[in-house]
Amino acid sequence: MSLSPQEVQKQVLTYLETTECSIIEKSPYHVTVKLSPQADKQLTNRPYYWGFIERTGAEPETLSYTFVFDPEQYNEQAAKTPPPSAQPQPQDSILSRYFGVNPAGPRIGPGRIPREDVTYGSSRLQQIWSVARQEGSCVYLFEQPGPLQRETLFSAPYEPWLGVCFKVEMTCDVKKEALHFIGISLVTGQIDQQFARRLDKLQLGPRLPENIHIQPGSLSLAGAANLLEKHMKDQLAGEDYSWAEAARERLRDELAVIDMYYEDLLKETEEEKLTAIREQYDNRRSEMTWQYEPKVNLSAITCGLFHLRSIRS
Repeated sequence: MSLSPQEVQKQVLTYLETTECSIIEKSPYHVTVKLSPQADKQLTNRPYYWGFIERTGAEPETLSYTFVFDPEQYNEQAAKTPPPSAQPQPQDSILSRYFGVNPAGPRIGPGRIPREDVTYGSSRLQQIWSVARQEGSCVYLFEQPGPLQRETLFSAPYEPWLGVCFKVEMTCDVKKEALHFIGISLVTGQIDQQFARRLDKLQLGPRLPENIHIQPGSLSLAGAANLLEKHMKDQLAGEDYSWAEAARERLRDELAVIDMYYEDLLKETEEEKLTAIREQYDNRRSEMTWQYEPKVNLSAITCGLFHLRSIRS
């Protein structure tokens, strides 16, 4: 599983927009951004600085970054662009000297805003994913109605749905991952395997809209979650597992090589040497088994309760 520079950029921009960061400059290959207080707290690891701000009530000075998603293309573009003229440096504040804070306001001259290459596998992208999982691991959203619904005399019924994003990992000496975002109605128990596509067409918000009512559910959240998990396990049971048998065959070959290598060594008569050799032999077999033995892991990484207009209304 890998992400293109465009997919990485889309995910990072979604995070920056959600946390209300200020975009200074953007191209298909990079974005220069002044972090919001929320993003600065989550990404810059400056607890002492933010503790000082919260204790004193001082105006925070957040950091700015240039995040580069396609370093090769960005470098080519930068080589064709003449450097900006030098600008006078504003004096650093006391906070800047003691906490390493950038002076407020965009400063785009060379060396003034740190650059980071944010590509698939980079530590910064992993950090943003980790923050997003923590902040968005469970959401509670409502479909936003059109203007006609707000003016009508009749309240519209909304149906509660539990949506869960499952990650399926199939591993041996190679690894394959897949995400499945499915939903289940708490009213009818209907499971929608294309739940993500349904949500993509809707405008969602965290506030309960006017002139709607929520239908009572017949399923508890725990019961709905169990049904979704059972559904995913049933789906996985029907998968083609020829890759697993091929992995076991490779494992048998590797173990046979290890057995052959240690066959004569294990005939050592000196007890101390034999103990060390056997320990090494067992470790090699355990390592090879861990690497090649096929495994399937199912985990829920995010979930949400979505209140959507009932299709039957």
